[in-house]
Parts: sequence; structure tokens; C-alpha cells
Amino acid sequence: MRMGEITRVAFDAVVANKLRSLLTMLGVIIGIASVITMVALGNGAQQSVQDRLGALGTNVLTVRSGQSFQGGVDRGGNRLTVEDAEALAAAPVAIAAVAPEMESRLQVAYGAGNASLSVVGTWASYFGVNNHSLGAGRLFTDQESQGRRRVAVVGALVGQRLGIGGTEPLIGQSVQIGGVPFEVVGVLAEKGAAGFANPDEAVYIPLATAQARVMGTDRVRSIGVQAASEGEMQAAMAEIDQVLRREHRIRPGQDADFDIRDQATLLTTFQETTKTFTFLLAGVAAVSLVVGGIGIMNIMLVSVTERTREIGLRKSLGARRSDVLLQFLIEALVLCMGGGALGLALGAGGSLALAKMAGWNMTVSPASLVLAFGFSAAVGVFFGIWPARRAASLAPIEALRYE
Repeated sequence: MRMGEITRVAFDAVVANKLRSLLTMLGVIIGIASVITMVALGNGAQQSVQDRLGALGTNVLTVRSGQSFQGGVDRGGNRLTVEDAEALAAAPVAIAAVAPEMESRLQVAYGAGNASLSVVGTWASYFGVNNHSLGAGRLFTDQESQGRRRVAVVGALVGQRLGIGGTEPLIGQSVQIGGVPFEVVGVLAEKGAAGFANPDEAVYIPLATAQARVMGTDRVRSIGVQAASEGEMQAAMAEIDQVLRREHRIRPGQDADFDIRDQATLLTTFQETTKTFTFLLAGVAAVSLVVGGIGIMNIMLVSVTERTREIGLRKSLGARRSDVLLQFLIEALVLCMGGGALGLALGAGGSLALAKMAGWNMTVSPASLVLAFGFSAAVGVFFGIWPARRAASLAPIEALRYE
């Protein structure tokens, strides 16, 4: 039998039982659609994390106070202060900008509205270090910070939290922060949440003002340091370590009482985590595809039994063993690849629908489509080879006698 004739006979056998063929393909359709949707969800989560952390700046280092032990006892005492930040900014080499910050959750009130919001005391350089864009108004200046002026810059969603229709009406108005009046001079552009923090719902005030009038402490939570470039990250980390060891009088070989965190390393860690999450989701979804393949094998075995006399007749008329094998293998491939094509359309369409209706970040990559379709073809070959070999091994005389 010629290849074209074998293929036509295989297609005719599938089309002859439309309902059974569709029900057989259903397992593959669901499996492929699940794989596409789960991979799209995982890729979307990975892209979302990458965008959020990338918005914070990949050349930014964060210095936080840590623990330093001597003889098994926490030395305590040394914590980050404004003087540490000033020392880092005094004669920078690989450092472009420094921004100390202190943060506390305080009651913010405007008119009849009030909300518990994150209040950040920092330098004017903070907005550049953390890639904040100005939406309206202006940012406070270094002079206002040094003069302990009561001015504030608010996040894009602060107005909603305070019960007003937008944030721009706050510009030039006075808000109460922990009972202290502040004039709102600017509004930041919306940036989106990053982890557990949402800069769009925060209020930013000069650090000196926060220390003297609001929070009553000279300790800072962290110091943001922007390296001159991504290529100078290691040099910036070495410079920070050298300067802070000198400020804290830590001898060489002793443990530092501060930690330096690399934003790029954090980004890589999150990417690896979400990649593992994607593989896990895809693996779980692929189980349903394997179950669908088992269903196809079962139906193909039933089909071989039903068509035993037909197989015997074909062999008696000159069909070779390889012809019968190829015919039934093509039938299994048609079922799997047909189900795979429908599953691709369902998975891609479902991912787009979820992205629009639920607002999820779903990313359907061409590579995942090709991989899923190729996997469906592999399932067809794997689960179709046994029924095909069984059909091909039937003896013509015994097959013709079968009732």
C-alpha cells in the first residue's frame, strides 16, 4: 500500500466514528490546554516579578543593620545612622547616590478621611535611587530636608486611601501625619506593589523632619546605595563594607554588624523560584495529557479487536505487516495531534480570557505551544505503537476466522 492510501484509510477510520474520536481526543485536549494555561501563568508570574524588581533598579544595593557576635554574644549597640549614610556619600568612588530611610506605619488624615499608611523619612535622593517618577507637583529638596521643613510627597493611591477622588487635589493642602501637619508638594506616578510593600500607598517626608518631629529616633531602617553602573556593583559593595567597618570600628576578620543586599541577586532568586513553580505546574498538567494518551491506547486496542476481520482481509489481499502497523499508528497520531491542536487553541484562548477577566499576568510563549504540540505527537506514538503492533502481528487466516 502506498503512503497516501494508508493515510487516507487511517483518516477514514477516525472520521467514521466521529463521536468516539472526539471523546477519545478529549483527554488530550484537556491535557494540552492545562499545560498551556499553567505555563502561561508561571511565565506571567516570572515576568511580573522581573518587572517589579527591575523597576526598583538592578544597580541598587540595600544596607541593613545585622547581628554581630563576639564570643557567642550579640554585641548590639551599633546600628545604622544618618552619619553612616553621610560617610558613604562623602567621597564616593563606585557609588552614584545614597539614600537612608526610616519607616513607620502612622495615621494620616485629610479632612474627614484618614488611613494607616507607611510613612517614609528619607533624603531627596531616595526618589532617584528607587526609580520613582513624578506624577504631579514637585519633590522636596535637600535644603528642605536640612531645614526640617514639614513637606510631603505622596504615592499615587494615597488619595483613594484618604477617601478623595484622586491625589492631585492634595497638592498644596495640609495633611496630618501622626498629628503633625505637613504640606503636600508632589505626587509620584503609579509604580505598583513590590512584594509586601506598595510605594503607591506611602507618604514620603524629609528624614530630618521625621527624626525630629514624627518618629523621635536617629536610627535608620536601611540605606539605599546606587552603584555608578551595573558593572561596578562589586566595587560598590566593597566600598560600602570598607566605609561602614571604619565607621563602626570593626576590625578586619570580625563579623560585620550590617548586611549588604544585592537587588540583582534577589531578582535572580525570584526568577529561579518562579521557573521552578512553572515547571511544577506544567508537570502536574502533563499528567492529564498522559491519562489522555492511555485513553487513546485503550480505544485503539478496542478498534483492533473490532476490525480483526478487516485486518485479515487486507493482509490476504497483499497488505504488508508494516502497512497495517503504519495505518494504526497514523490513526493514533491523528487523534493525539488533532486533540493537541484543539488543546492549543483552548489553552491560548483561555489564557487570554483569564488575563482580561481576572487581570492576571498571563504570557503565552511560542516555545510552549511548539513543545506542547510536539509532546502530544510523542504521546500518540508512544501509546499507539502497542495497538499498532498488535494489529500488524495478526495472522491473516486467524483474523478472517474471527467472529
